[in-house]
Amino acid sequence: MSTTQLKNLVIDKIYGIEDEELLTAFKKILDSSLSGEVAYSLNDEHRQAVCESKRQIAIGNYVTNKDLEKAEDRWLKE
Repeated sequence: MSTTQLKNLVIDKIYGIEDEELLTAFKKILDSSLSGEVAYSLNDEHRQAVCESKRQIAIGNYVTNKDLEKAEDRWLKE
């Protein structure tokens, strides 16, 4: 299916939608994808987890991917 055909199929399906909430959700998705931004909606627990992660990174409490791969290699050799 070509890009043009796919666009037309999506447009046809959207014309058949009467649910305002669903259309609003589609609009938000399109707006964020066209602007290059990714919008995340976080609850308080998730915000706290992100803040804690940033704090841990700031104090050097993290493992790099390279170090993790080395540890994994050692573990697999055991």
